[in-house]
Amino acid sequence: MHGERSIYEDRWVTLSRVDIEPPGVERFEHHVVRLNSAAIAAVVDSRDRVLMLRRYRFVPDKWAWELPGGLLDPGEDAAGTAAREVEEETGWRPHALRRVLTYQPIIGMVDSPHVIFVGRGADLVTEPEGGEESGEVAWIPLEAVRDLIAKGEILSSGTLLALLHILAFGIEPEQP
Repeated sequence: MHGERSIYEDRWVTLSRVDIEPPGVERFEHHVVRLNSAAIAAVVDSRDRVLMLRRYRFVPDKWAWELPGGLLDPGEDAAGTAAREVEEETGWRPHALRRVLTYQPIIGMVDSPHVIFVGRGADLVTEPEGGEESGEVAWIPLEAVRDLIAKGEILSSGTLLALLHILAFGIEPEQP
């Protein structure tokens, strides 16, 4: 990388032009979008149901099921964000969350590390926050997840990765 110049920047997104010379390729400029890091949490109860939200998202103009999650606040760690977002968006406070993976949603053009957490158990402590964050909150049986994916009712890459991780590897039992 020989340099980078910002084309547009605000608190949510930075669009840059990067002067790069990858191994074995001639030097060229490429656009890069930089977004804040995000954390996503899959909380599963003792009946093997996952805590999800059904929300309308204006970009794809669709309703879909997704896991709670959001952008890290300045100085906040990903685990803190994941727990905070579960509580704000659903009203449930997770007992414990463990990091299972970090990924880049569009690695060739977008820099935005997303961290996925899973956990067992939660306590209902409040009402979910309203506004854009609101939607239907429900405990969805894990056995229904494959069907939701097949029907295109789960669109978020973080939700898909977290749920597929649980389906492939399971989840540790709830800690006392």
